[in-house]
Amino acid sequence: MTTGPDDPPDAAATGDVDVEGLLQRFGLSDKEIDTYLTLLDHGEAKASTVAEAAGVSKRYVYSASEELEARGFVTVNDHVTPTTIRANPPGEVVDRLANDAQSMRPALEARFSRAETATEPFEVVKSRVTVVKRIRRAVGEATEEVTLSFPLDRLDDVAADLRAAVDRGVLVLLLLTGVDESAADFEEQYPGVATAARTWGQPMPSMLTVDGRTGAVAPAEMVARTNSGAQAIVFSQQQLGPVIVGSFLGNYWPAAAEATLSDPAPLPATYTNFRHAVLQAELHRRSADTVVAHVTGRRTGTGESVDLTGEVVEIRQGLVEPANNEFPVQHTLTLDIDGERVAVGGKGAFVEDIEADEVELTAPTE
Repeated sequence: MTTGPDDPPDAAATGDVDVEGLLQRFGLSDKEIDTYLTLLDHGEAKASTVAEAAGVSKRYVYSASEELEARGFVTVNDHVTPTTIRANPPGEVVDRLANDAQSMRPALEARFSRAETATEPFEVVKSRVTVVKRIRRAVGEATEEVTLSFPLDRLDDVAADLRAAVDRGVLVLLLLTGVDESAADFEEQYPGVATAARTWGQPMPSMLTVDGRTGAVAPAEMVARTNSGAQAIVFSQQQLGPVIVGSFLGNYWPAAAEATLSDPAPLPATYTNFRHAVLQAELHRRSADTVVAHVTGRRTGTGESVDLTGEVVEIRQGLVEPANNEFPVQHTLTLDIDGERVAVGGKGAFVEDIEADEVELTAPTE
């Protein structure tokens, strides 16, 4: 059977495609679709012809044609009288739509990626595999500080991620649990996994904080065994991070035995994590190196911005033995600035004179 020019295309030619539905997905209204399909049937026609065939007003045809032209579906020839409207070749229209869709892809994927990696403030995790995966991901994203308690016999699960963080200049404080005397030399098997590491023979919860804002708390049996039935909490909340760090440094770190310390980092070195600056200053002073600190921050009493430089003459800390801080989270650098001793603390400092945002450690100039 043959078809005439005014007959609709048969199903075989169109493949039973719902053209109207597809055009709706591209944002065309029902009347715009009727107008466009009428133009496809005629190729080129006057507005009055399209209006009659599509069952719309002539005024609407002009309005719809302007929108269709802007989107590449038709060409309006208003240089002749009366004005005619021509459907653009379907191949060109489809190619343009495909190009538009492809051009959206990077922006859409970027937004999707951000949504995918965004985390809720709290997540309940029910499997060891998942909690280890969350720990690895968080450590991999660390830029300043990691505190982690973890069973020694599971250290292989996270060792590579910890070592990579250390290599990036992240302060890694690692407390290994379930360590007996025969395993006390673990550092020979796992070199470079921590800036400072301690060991404890007793089991304890696996506690992670990363940059003071994300982390996890898991019962000891959950990380040690598969299918323990225990549950972990993964959090992403800046208010909770300091609480977990305070518990880690105040309750567990002092009770554990010091196992390894990294060598002092080369100078000069700049730190936005104050504990890292304190640790490095202490390591240098123990190596008989004089250290100068350039501090930017604010006065704790007035909030006045400061930018000062002085030799480090005293350190209060609880990161390495022997600890000499007055309370568990106290970490203080005391600088000699033109004969005046100025105490510098980190974020939230209240007993020191200065709250530091950034500390640069250097060797004294000749």
